[in-house]
Amino acid sequence: MKPITLFSAGFRPFFLFGALYAAALIAVWVPWFLGLVSPEMDVSPVSWHAHELLFGFVPAIVAGFLLTAIPNWTGRPPVAGWPLAVLFAVWIVGRLGVAGSAALGPLAVALLTLLFPMALAAVAGREIAAARNWRNLKVVAVLAVLIGAQGLFHWELWRFGQSVHGTRLAVAAILTLIMLIGGRIIPSFTGNWLKARGASRLPAPFSRFDGVAMGLGLLALTAWVLRDDGVLDERLTGVLLLIAGLAQTVRLARWQPQRTLSELLVLVLHVAYAFIPVGFLLAAWASLNNSAAHGSAALHAWTVGAVGGMTLAMMTRVTLGHTGRALTASWATVAIYVAVTLAACARIAAALDPQRTMLLLPLAGVLWVAAFLMFAMVYGRMLLTRRR
Repeated sequence: MKPITLFSAGFRPFFLFGALYAAALIAVWVPWFLGLVSPEMDVSPVSWHAHELLFGFVPAIVAGFLLTAIPNWTGRPPVAGWPLAVLFAVWIVGRLGVAGSAALGPLAVALLTLLFPMALAAVAGREIAAARNWRNLKVVAVLAVLIGAQGLFHWELWRFGQSVHGTRLAVAAILTLIMLIGGRIIPSFTGNWLKARGASRLPAPFSRFDGVAMGLGLLALTAWVLRDDGVLDERLTGVLLLIAGLAQTVRLARWQPQRTLSELLVLVLHVAYAFIPVGFLLAAWASLNNSAAHGSAALHAWTVGAVGGMTLAMMTRVTLGHTGRALTASWATVAIYVAVTLAACARIAAALDPQRTMLLLPLAGVLWVAAFLMFAMVYGRMLLTRRR
């Protein structure tokens, strides 16, 4: 018996409802942050915003991607039907737990929200181990760090009323996942597209340089996570972030983004990844000059730009490919990419120019909501119907 279409593949429920949730989050948070509404939740608007984006929206999209990619890595059948439906239900339970935080209390909320990433890591680990596909266990290791970051987030929230290190550790884990997976798929997709057009000069494949760039990035992110503990000197942290930013810039240049201008489905991967070195360089300036504004700009370059852009880039590409459609960007898809990129630019500008926050923050929010709602509208029909 075939599973219903929505639960026939991991990308279908998690991409569709993850996009809707991403739009709803910002549609609620911006007016809440500006004092226009006051939802009854036992968390501050900033903590709710950080938690649900990092531990609600992002894990949903990661689940959709991994549950679709792992069968290709392992040769095993995909997780589908009732096991997928149960996993999706666990994600929903976590979101309801946060919404009911005023009645449930911090411990219950923490337990309910941790269920999904733990279940996802268990499922991914089981599939990879069953196929003895050991080299991809590093993805499960990153998920384990994200689970630890979420536990730390809840502990800090309970102990201090806000989370600093849990939030940063989560951002670092997500960026590591993008650097790891993006470093393989971006040059691969770019090379395949160039080959189809008869090009002989192709992007540099994953090599020792990429490993060094990854190592520098992890070292710099570790220093960034610990920067307020006096463990490392601020200038040393700034230098590490600067070196990592330059290494990631060179890494991106080796993938030849300038040659993909005629196909935005490929170009958008490069644009989204570019926010990673931008974030490193902004964070370096923040450390070297003790600038809180640049620190906030770096955080939002990484989250809105790299995370938001890369999730939409992969959501559109995976949906097109796995529903039997041509891998090319329609005008509606281009509008999605433009909206999320402008949202990132507006949010970075809002951090660097606090006097215009009341203009730039709502603008960034509207653009983000528009991007994810457009995805749900344009791609929802594909996600809810069988493969062509």
